Amino acid sequence: MRLPLLAAVLMSLGGCISTYAPPPALPQATVQPVQPARAAAENFLTVVSRVEPVAEGYCREVGVARNCDFRIVVDDRPGQPPNAFQTLDRQGRPVIGFTLALIADARNPDELAFVLGHEAAHHIAGHIPKRQDQALSGALLAGVLAQASGLSPEEVKAAQDMGAEVAARSYSKEFELQADALGAEIALVAGYDPIRGTGFFDRLPDPGDKFLGSHPPNAQRKALVIATVRRLQGS
Repeated sequence: MRLPLLAAVLMSLGGCISTYAPPPALPQATVQPVQPARAAAENFLTVVSRVEPVAEGYCREVGVARNCDFRIVVDDRPGQPPNAFQTLDRQGRPVIGFTLALIADARNPDELAFVLGHEAAHHIAGHIPKRQDQALSGALLAGVLAQASGLSPEEVKAAQDMGAEVAARSYSKEFELQADALGAEIALVAGYDPIRGTGFFDRLPDPGDKFLGSHPPNAQRKALVIATVRRLQGS
């Protein structure tokens, strides 16, 4: 495969990649101990009962998603790492999942509330269909450019696959920051402290500012949440 030519085709898709100025250094939060299993489970149930109706209200108000009836599930498969995700079921109902490890790792209810608000925000803002549209557009554009460059059918298919991946990731960081801001607002309205809730960032590996990375630097995300809360509180 002619990699230099294929790379040139893909680089033509890179113009839509957003760049961000590095945020100021933030003080590290004091690491809190892991909660007992029972307390963690009770916190999770309480957070869901308080945050879910707020998220559904925002979803209906924004009016982007057709279905605002969130289904909150626990991924109890053994060996799953701390993680949360948002997806759609076959009927288009939004599903937000938490692994048992994430629930157990949460140091306080504010962390769970911020994560739940963040995942709900992805659905409220319509990020899944937007990513799908971007991937399709990227694949089509890469295919056209590859054909015009005289690549073989196999190389065109490879360019389409890579073009879809590049296009989908081009806005991943932007989507994550949007979900952080809206998720912080949802958690705040539900009565939680989203700034305290970002403490889990201090326990995550920092993705840095990798080219086509899917997540922004942790410090940038924390700074955005702080700015969002101060804006909402008028301070």
